[in-house]
Amino acid sequence: MAEDPKWELAILATVQGFYEKLLQESVEGEVPVPAGLETVSLQGDNDVNGTLSAMRRWLRLLDMAISPAMLRRAFSDETDPEIAEAMLRYFVRKKDHAESDRDKTDIVSTFLYRHPRVPGQWEQRGYGLDGSLPLSPFEIALIEILADTDQPALPEEHIQILRRFDPLEEQVLRFRDFNALLESGVIQTVRQLKQSLDTSFFHPGVLATIAPYNATFGAKFDELFRAASKEIKTFADDLEEQGGTILGSVDGVDVTVEHVKAMDENRLLKLDYGNALEKFQRVSRLKQKLEQQPPVKRGSKGNRPAAVAKPAAKKSAAVAHPPFNLKAMRKAVTPQQLAAEETKLLKVEESVRIFVRVADPKFRQVVPMRFFNLTLTPAEADAYCADYLEEKSLRAGVARVLLRLVAVNARLITELEELKRAYNSPSLWKLHADSLVALLEIGGNASENATRVCALASQRGHRVQVEEIQTSLNKLRDYSGIAESTLTGSVEAKSAAAGAD
Repeated sequence: MAEDPKWELAILATVQGFYEKLLQESVEGEVPVPAGLETVSLQGDNDVNGTLSAMRRWLRLLDMAISPAMLRRAFSDETDPEIAEAMLRYFVRKKDHAESDRDKTDIVSTFLYRHPRVPGQWEQRGYGLDGSLPLSPFEIALIEILADTDQPALPEEHIQILRRFDPLEEQVLRFRDFNALLESGVIQTVRQLKQSLDTSFFHPGVLATIAPYNATFGAKFDELFRAASKEIKTFADDLEEQGGTILGSVDGVDVTVEHVKAMDENRLLKLDYGNALEKFQRVSRLKQKLEQQPPVKRGSKGNRPAAVAKPAAKKSAAVAHPPFNLKAMRKAVTPQQLAAEETKLLKVEESVRIFVRVADPKFRQVVPMRFFNLTLTPAEADAYCADYLEEKSLRAGVARVLLRLVAVNARLITELEELKRAYNSPSLWKLHADSLVALLEIGGNASENATRVCALASQRGHRVQVEEIQTSLNKLRDYSGIAESTLTGSVEAKSAAAGAD
């Protein structure tokens, strides 16, 4: 695509102005500008190409001076979206991208998503005339902003990476505890996914997928961090009232009441997540320590309750999980939990359907999942290829039953594997345990429906269909049994992945 040098110079001039203002605030003074790049000089009709060349060199230098964290702090509710759009054009149009360019583009595109020109602009949804989902309004806006930039088609492997962001976003929304969020590894996983996209990261379709995830994650992270910080400060206030000063030790360093009072949540949240992760982890470890052993006034032996010292001396290396009454928990499952799981099940069904339909027929019965390979029976694979699911017929009913049983089994195995990996984190363990309980309820309903369809098929003499349903139903009963045993601790559960592979 032929580039208009005056248009490019206008973009770069906007970026230069924003960068210079940002540096002036940092150094508390004027930033000398190279000759010919002053605002007055840029308004003339001089050698545009020569000015462009000088401007590119100058911005490369400014890029090294401006960190992603500085850019994050600079973008506020008062920032003009037109500046953000110019910044986005600048980063995307660059011929050679540094890692910091990806981080800065990430920040700018997320800012644009959080600040639509019209409130609610990105929330519109609809269907195309052919029944397919059209591009999201945000992606359309990005395509218009970057209309003068050549964008090659995304490779299939990068499209597959993008499909992982919706499940990750759902996982983030389920967190209710700051410790669990940090221990989940979501931050590291997403960063690796972004890096693996390479230059495709600057594609409008990629940015339109990642920016909503960033907005969701940022809101949840801020919410949980502030809640953890508030809890720590409450501990500190209580201790100060008792006359104490030291809350506990983290990484061998005593944390005092004064340390906690000096903690600035707003400043920490403005830091780049990657650079500030160690600080967030220290806050998380302090919160965990205070939950396990609340601070007491450090006075004489007579003032210290004897009951506090004994549990500390007897503390085991094993992590204690909260008592789990499965029967009571199943009765307490809420409609919201069931709805959240239903959404995940539909996504599993869609993922398996896509794989089975495009895979080599020789290998379509082995579906790669995150932790394991999901093995389908021939009947289950056929059901995922069926084009008659909307019929009011027995064969459609059987296919729908098989689809649901496969999806529930896949989710059960996934949550069992997540539970196993979260064994040393009580808060994260509880999160996945709650999901398993909801899945057991859904599995029970799916089993009842499968039994009814089975009876109908038997009445009509369709023995093969009865056997197909029974095979899938037996797998569900097996995995449900493993889930119940794992939650109640009645037996040592085997790896669900081994049974699925």
